[in-house]
Amino acid sequence: MTLAPALTDGRGFGPVEPSLDHLVYAVPDLDAATRAFRAATGVDPAPGGRHLGRGTRNVLVGLRTTSYLEIIGPDPENPADPGVAMPFGLDTLDEPRLVTWAVHPADLAAAASASAGAGADLGEIWPLSRRTPDGVLLEWRLASAHPAPLDGVTPFLIDWGATPHPAPALPRLTLRGLSATHPDPDAVAAVLRALDVQLAVEPGPPSLAALIDTPRGLLVLS
Repeated sequence: MTLAPALTDGRGFGPVEPSLDHLVYAVPDLDAATRAFRAATGVDPAPGGRHLGRGTRNVLVGLRTTSYLEIIGPDPENPADPGVAMPFGLDTLDEPRLVTWAVHPADLAAAASASAGAGADLGEIWPLSRRTPDGVLLEWRLASAHPAPLDGVTPFLIDWGATPHPAPALPRLTLRGLSATHPDPDAVAAVLRALDVQLAVEPGPPSLAALIDTPRGLLVLS
């Protein structure tokens, strides 16, 4: 997986957006990625759940009290329903990659409208749910498009409603910073301004990177 020792003390990484909800790390083989993450960080991700009908399952690691890292991959035992595209390009993914991120705005509908007006249309808001391994039902609303606008460098949106945020119950690492590159950083910046969120963006190929403090040192996830 693309999880390497940090070569600097964090220079080039911007501060973490306070409304960050989660980072999405898409992988072609979830079991292999979980083992690799455990070996690299010393932290064992917690089982998340299955997204029935979408063909995916995930494991999770907390980052802050209201944010976490989602490692998501195909669920061969429960394939996607006919005609349903797997999220985050998982049906064609050939190597692990930090593909996008989510924020939890105060007003989901207003934020979705602002994002669309600035050039990143996330489509309709729709409800989702999953059960945790111990049977607890989690429900949320989401504004997220596939393919992701601006290559996923701008965030999608989530609202947990009455469901308690899953982060506090998870094993924890510390997120020290985020950075991104994109061929059109001005377009990215326009969407970030419209959503009133922060992300350090420089010109370059589409990419996201997270600086994570782990029991085995600072690592960069990209």
